[in-house]
Amino acid sequence: MKIICIGRNYVDHIHELQNAVPEDPVIFQKPDTALLKDNAPFYYPDFTQDLHHEVEIVVKISKMGKNIDEKFAHKYYEEVGIGIDFTARDLQSKLKSKGLPWELAKAFDGSAPVSSFVPKSQFADLQNLNFHLDVNGETRQQGNTSLMLFKIDYIISFISRYFTLKTGDLLFTGTPKGVSAVKVGDTLTAYIEGTKMLEFEVK
Repeated sequence: MKIICIGRNYVDHIHELQNAVPEDPVIFQKPDTALLKDNAPFYYPDFTQDLHHEVEIVVKISKMGKNIDEKFAHKYYEEVGIGIDFTARDLQSKLKSKGLPWELAKAFDGSAPVSSFVPKSQFADLQNLNFHLDVNGETRQQGNTSLMLFKIDYIISFISRYFTLKTGDLLFTGTPKGVSAVKVGDTLTAYIEGTKMLEFEVK
């Protein structure tokens, strides 16, 4: 499986990082070794001193697809969850300043903690989902999928022009404003519509 991530998909987050609003989805990937499941602890890597959380709604692809028409994209996923796109912000800034890819700052081992998945039928509208992240019981990020620049079905259609989507692939759909640093000892708890979906400790 592969983990496909969308950058710069919420305007307030774009502004907080002083980035330009993109004309097309910003795409990057993480390898399967980035996946962290079952509320396992995350171990703070030794190559960064500025590790940031980015909470995101995650869609699980349910069947293979290529060149998917946007109007049929909803047929290619049945479950949603929530995850964290951990970012070594200092390393990312260094790479971006040199015009280099972000993977070292985004795709390292354990950089994609993901919750269990629930049927999308549990929600009336996936493009009107409230979600939030608490760190040590304090809310750091709050978002609603209605604020996405690029909606889920459009993203799936766009990506499938370039990459064949396969069963089990995960799509991280972007993060709202409020990203900030974590430290050893922090507990991160992520919610969809007020239901706790993910909780783990930084060690």
